[in-house]
Amino acid sequence: MPRIDKVSPTPASDAETVLRSLLLRGLDGDAVAYRTFLQKLSVHLRAFLGRRLYGWPDEVEDLVQECLLAMHNQRHTYQSDQPLTAWVHAIARYKMIDLLRAKQGREALHVPLDDELAVFAESTEEASDARRDIGTLLRTLPDRHRLPIEQVKLQGLSVAEAARRTGMSESAVKVGIHRGLKALALKMRGTA
Repeated sequence: MPRIDKVSPTPASDAETVLRSLLLRGLDGDAVAYRTFLQKLSVHLRAFLGRRLYGWPDEVEDLVQECLLAMHNQRHTYQSDQPLTAWVHAIARYKMIDLLRAKQGREALHVPLDDELAVFAESTEEASDARRDIGTLLRTLPDRHRLPIEQVKLQGLSVAEAARRTGMSESAVKVGIHRGLKALALKMRGTA
């Protein structure tokens, strides 16, 4: 079995091609390709998370390991017609949000969803990935949860305005937001 001693970083466009190829070969049963994929992915994740959590090297290393484990456990969810780095970055962002929430305690649960996206979506590609990921997750929610989140948290409408537009009571809009965000958090953690 060949030994891989050094894993060097690759430019972003090359990283997508190389990582995707290694993962697909690994999913087809090539153990060496899968091991190489995990090694190269750890370098990619360390850089991705390190830029966002500058000054927290221990947390970065912990998150890299958590992400690798999550990606290994969820590898069957990767859709080969989609960019691999979008899937990888989505999982990494969810893990990072979990870490930040744990560090900030319950106060982080009251931060508007669009504010959290602004913190993590530094480039056009990442912002696009985040919008697609959130859109995909929101579509899994029933209308009574999805519509209030979209209108209040994403569009910035007041609870009263959202209630008028949806025909729901203001308290139903608040409950819909609360339950919808709770359901989204569970889905992001992979427990729903």
